[in-house]
Amino acid sequence: MIAANTADSDVRVIERDPVPPALRRFIWDIQSMVELAESEREILLIGRDLLTRLLATDDWLPTVFTGSSPAAGQQFQIFRGGLERFSVVSTVLAGGACATISQPAIWEIAGVLRGAVNRRRLDGCPENGAQAGASRLLQAKTLDVWASGSGEAVELCNALDDRPSIMFHVYGGDISRLTRRSGASDGSLGAPIAGYANADSAPPYDIFSIQSEIRD
Repeated sequence: MIAANTADSDVRVIERDPVPPALRRFIWDIQSMVELAESEREILLIGRDLLTRLLATDDWLPTVFTGSSPAAGQQFQIFRGGLERFSVVSTVLAGGACATISQPAIWEIAGVLRGAVNRRRLDGCPENGAQAGASRLLQAKTLDVWASGSGEAVELCNALDDRPSIMFHVYGGDISRLTRRSGASDGSLGAPIAGYANADSAPPYDIFSIQSEIRD
């Protein structure tokens, strides 16, 4: 991305690099799927297939959405839809770092782009109480889906101590408006993460930036 100032005003114009083709196509397909799917089950089934294909390679995520904090986890918003029917987010965890997310009751499709991430449920609603503490280790190129429910807290921990791990999520809503997040290198609840880690020059994509480059 290149930031430029106009000659006759103080307005700061951000000239964005083109959206990587694989990411652009994925977001476009998710957008179409969410609009046309008749049920959440259909969203999760089709979304799993779309993300499986995307994770087959790992060279499509812009570096502006991959930075890691030395002592914690942080999140970047990659796509924000105007109608807030879904959002796309990356979670970047430094070596050994954890991030705790109090998630709303929305569906999620997520997989590991690089490294390995352990996803652990910290609590559950009364009917799912037996699942509290359940965890799953996701290696690179593996994914899972979660149906909407009553909301829960989950902990994402980098299973590797020597390098960052990156998890890629599609949420059934704009999670920035619906969730609380915190991060700490020791896995405990740390200071709240103040929004996303996007730089001013790297805002999330929107449907206009995706649509303008789609050629069917």
